[in-house]
Amino acid sequence: MTSKVKSLNLIKTRFAPSPTGMLHIGGARTALFSKLYARHCGGEFLVRIEDTDKERNSNEAVQAITEGMDWLGLSPDKQYIYQSDQIEAHKQAVQNLLDNGYAYKVKRTEEANGEFSEITVANEETDCAVRLNIQKISDDFEMYNTVKWKDAVQGKVEYKLDNIGGDLIIARSDGTPTYNLAVTVDDANMEITHVIRGDDHINNTPKQILIYTALGLEIPTFAHIPLIHGADGKKLSKRHGAISAFEFKQQGYLPEAVCNYLLRLGWSNGDDEVISIEEAIKLFDICNINKGASTFNTKKLDWLNAQYIKKAKPEELMLLLKPFLEKTGIPITEQGLKWIEKSLPELSQRAKRLTDLADSAVFYLKTVPLQMDEKATNAITGEGAKYLKQATELFEKANSWNQDTLHDIIHTYCEENDYKFGAVAMPLRAALTGTTNSPSVFHIMEVMGRDESLSRLKSSN
Repeated sequence: MTSKVKSLNLIKTRFAPSPTGMLHIGGARTALFSKLYARHCGGEFLVRIEDTDKERNSNEAVQAITEGMDWLGLSPDKQYIYQSDQIEAHKQAVQNLLDNGYAYKVKRTEEANGEFSEITVANEETDCAVRLNIQKISDDFEMYNTVKWKDAVQGKVEYKLDNIGGDLIIARSDGTPTYNLAVTVDDANMEITHVIRGDDHINNTPKQILIYTALGLEIPTFAHIPLIHGADGKKLSKRHGAISAFEFKQQGYLPEAVCNYLLRLGWSNGDDEVISIEEAIKLFDICNINKGASTFNTKKLDWLNAQYIKKAKPEELMLLLKPFLEKTGIPITEQGLKWIEKSLPELSQRAKRLTDLADSAVFYLKTVPLQMDEKATNAITGEGAKYLKQATELFEKANSWNQDTLHDIIHTYCEENDYKFGAVAMPLRAALTGTTNSPSVFHIMEVMGRDESLSRLKSSN
């Protein structure tokens, strides 16, 4: 049997996470690929929360998933769909299969020796589990005990029915559907044309094709994408570091950078590294997804994130940066925020993450007397104290206050006294920021202005 593609003109894709935890970065990539393909084809991208496992699901996990999706810009085109709202449709599908002989009821009984056995019972029986009659489906639809489909990523796939391990349960004794039944019915009802998911689901596909076939439903195109691995070649997990969208947000990554990186994990456009979502929509096709697994590389993500930080507009970057500044514990002032925003074109050139940017910018929020780190304290002692005092006196006489003029003052001072420029700049940097690592001291002084700069310099004399 070969899969039939839906005849509908509108391409529809979906992402169907289970709310048992955070949005895994692998799941986020699946959602990204699904949304890009739908956009590329002018179709729709939907999200279904598979929340029927009441013991493992939680409202907190649902919120984490939806917030993660929204943060990454992967919100569905319509409101989120919940699998638990579709229970009646699942039950009706099970009944249809029973009525057509493609499923049968079974009861489990305990023997005297404590072992369990299972017997087939009449359809009228209640409190029974329901199994799919795989052999009858195979015979009636001339499948010859093999499920075949053309996978958009993996190519031609053939799966022997013997490998399924017997007639699968499609409904439990309490009437609730099992995963494969529910997914099949939901995808059909949502008119999903392309199911894009991780290749760890490929063993579920023949089971679902059997259900599609028995219910007389059109079969979507399946695209099974390879999983993301850690550097050790194993499936990406907690032991490799951050794995959820929330963790990447906390660590100071921009959502555009994360999506760009995930896009490059399994799909590429020549040697292009930085690819906007708009560009990706024009170019993306599931048939171009790599068959091999991808390896997660934090250094590459950091590099990409730095590119997005550099090109971000200052006003947009400030909105993203403010929560990280608040985490430093230093009181936020309007004046400090203005100085930071003014300095962002300079500060952003050095930052890999928003956490780095916050660390490098927080000195603008400090007040005199500045708290110095150890290196800064050492820089304003001995010869450094002399340089600081003399330079401050020269700055007080400055006729104008811009970084070129301030630079020239120190340059002349160093030439006249045969001092090394760096030796003089270091105590100035320490007095202005409380650290020895910052942008140009003359840029800082221009941003903060004469009064604040002289106040900081004098307080360290």
